[in-house]
Formats: sequence, structure tokens, C-alpha cells
Amino acid sequence: MATHFTPENTALLLIDHQIGTMQLIKNIAVDDAKRNAIALAKMAQIFDMPVILTSSQEDRVQGPLISELEELHPKAFAARIKRPGVVNAWAYAPFKEAVEATGKKNLIMAGVTTDVCLVFPAIDAAHDGYGVQTVMDASGSPFDLSEDMSRRRMERAGVVLTATNTLIAELAQDWSTAEGQQLIQLLFSDVIPAIG
Repeated sequence: MATHFTPENTALLLIDHQIGTMQLIKNIAVDDAKRNAIALAKMAQIFDMPVILTSSQEDRVQGPLISELEELHPKAFAARIKRPGVVNAWAYAPFKEAVEATGKKNLIMAGVTTDVCLVFPAIDAAHDGYGVQTVMDASGSPFDLSEDMSRRRMERAGVVLTATNTLIAELAQDWSTAEGQQLIQLLFSDVIPAIG
């Protein structure tokens, strides 16, 4: 497992950001979770990082993935892993194989619901030796209690909990680079309020 997360050793995994399932988020504003998930996708685009998308039962109440993911990452969207109903994405072989194929040992994960979509693959990936950071403001839960319990379980398993702005700053490393300039603009346009 690599100690430091860099654009070169990291992949982004977005789990089940589907229009129906998004409505289950109650502990934070749904629009905030969506905006931050999209910001992560934009960050990955700036760095040309591998992106793995997965969904569950798109033809049911969960619905399709949010359209912004297709616009930002059309190849990843076309190759998205459509799970037939397997709750833990890591337990679904095509998803795990897609992650392994990236060759990256650090994983950034956000799941539309922390307490179902995110907690299980995050813990299992950490147990399998990956460095895992979960982005808590691009994920959410129907209940404060289930969110809290899921966060505790992940931390006990060695998963690092983070926020979108912190993660972007960590990967940027230097605002004066070409990527850093794009990322600081992304922070102030999409993630945090403008200064002044």
C-alpha cells in the first residue's frame, strides 16, 4: 500500500450515484453530495486518473447514474459495472477486476449511501491491502445513526475518512502547477464559497 495518495498511484471509484438512490441521503443536503461527487469526477479528469463507475439495478427505483458522470467520463460511463443487485460492489467480481486492472494501489471512494453502498467495499478493499480514502461529503445516509456507525466501522478497518476539499488539496500538492491552478478554480467554483 502506498503511503501518500498521488494522482499517479490512485484511482477514483464512484459507487451508485443514481438519481433514485440519491434521494435516500438525509444526513447532508442531497445537492451537496451530488455536487461533491461531480467535483471528484472533474478532479479525476484534470489528473487523467482512472475512474471506475458502478450502479445497481438501474432499471428499478434506483434509476440511472447521474448524467454528469457520463458527460465527464464517457468511456468510464460506457464501461460502468452494472451490478444485478449485489450490495457490496467489492464482492462483485467484475467490479473488483476493473479496479485491479487500473494497477493503482490507492483508492478514493464515494458511495451514494455511506451505510450500504460505501462501507462494505471500502472495508474489503482495505483488508485486501489497498489504501482507501472515503469522501464523506460525496456520500450520505438516511439516518445519522447509520452514518455514524458506518464511519466507525471504516475507521476501525483502516479506511481514511476525508472531505472533497481536503482530498483535492492533498492531490494537488502545489497550487502553482498547471493542474493546481485548475483544481483551485474547481474548489472555488464547485466545492467551497468564493473568498470575498
